[in-house]
Amino acid sequence: MKQRIRGVFTAMVTPLSADARTIDRDAFAAHVERQLDANIDGLLPCGTTGETPTLLASEMQELIRVAAEVNRGRVPIVAGTANNDTWDTIELCRGAVKAGADMLMIVMPYYNKPSQAGMLRHIQLISEAVDVPIMLYNIPGRSAVSLSVDTTLRILDACPNVISVKDATGGLGYCQELIRRAGDRVAVMSGDDGLILPMMSVGVRGIISVTSNIMPTEVRRVVEAMEKGDLPFAQREHLRLLPVHDAMFCEPNPQPVKAAAALKGWMLSSVRPPMVEASDEAVATLKKAFEEYRVL
Repeated sequence: MKQRIRGVFTAMVTPLSADARTIDRDAFAAHVERQLDANIDGLLPCGTTGETPTLLASEMQELIRVAAEVNRGRVPIVAGTANNDTWDTIELCRGAVKAGADMLMIVMPYYNKPSQAGMLRHIQLISEAVDVPIMLYNIPGRSAVSLSVDTTLRILDACPNVISVKDATGGLGYCQELIRRAGDRVAVMSGDDGLILPMMSVGVRGIISVTSNIMPTEVRRVVEAMEKGDLPFAQREHLRLLPVHDAMFCEPNPQPVKAAAALKGWMLSSVRPPMVEASDEAVATLKKAFEEYRVL
């Protein structure tokens, strides 16, 4: 599995009904197939972009099950399965594996604000309870805690099934120090579309992408160029995509990407409260960015 954690993994949106109370299973299945047709490297349902904080456990399992049924083993499925309760997270992990997840993504516990020792213990307990690979998710802007490099290394020592880290710290400090000290022990993936190129320049393997929900081929083009060492091409394509990446985060994720998918006619733009649908201003920003890239 470690060698397959590279390239572009799409942080999948969750299509919803008009009132946002039920999952649109058919739209989700079609979206999975669309990603596979674009030769995406991996699927990540039930992450932040998938509105996991407002999904029931049964809904999360249904999304993973649909992804697995459509995927049929073609690419890895990494399921976001964590919250701020260790015991409940373990149950979510077990349910995800049963539903067909190949790997689990565990966010650092939010709101509780655990210490570094607490984060280590959280991951240890989860690691001992499941027999599949684990990706750590370090996103201090949402979790209010930041996993340190020292603690990450201790987790790698204590938990052999932890093989990857999604770095959404918003900079290069954490990832480059982790790669310098851990080397090939861990596959680090960017969690920020706008930082794909600089993060890959210091050894990050690829991106867990929001933008690839809409433009998988274009995001893959940048990552593949970096993998081949074609920096001039990668720079040009990365800079072309920057307005699109910015537009995808002009309002809280996943409001803009849902609106973009609706513009494509793939699904409704509905999101679950307390999120609200993208504003007219956000939709205008998206259209302008797409027109600049000549997508729509």
